Amino acid sequence: MNIAEIELAVLSNMCLSKRISDKETLRRGVEANVQKRNLKATPVNWRFTNQDARRKLARLYPPVST
Repeated sequence: MNIAEIELAVLSNMCLSKRISDKETLRRGVEANVQKRNLKATPVNWRFTNQDARRKLARLYPPVST
């Protein structure tokens, strides 16, 4: 998943799992969630490295000499 998908999944689980009475309540809930997550600023731990990409996608890209 990319970062946007992760954030949407978190938002969905935290804000959208309950019944919301109106648009304004939804907006306030989403904004509060976004502010809270931005303050936390948890970094993404990428596990798919350049070397992994070069191995997996070797047929699509020419080799790179370093």
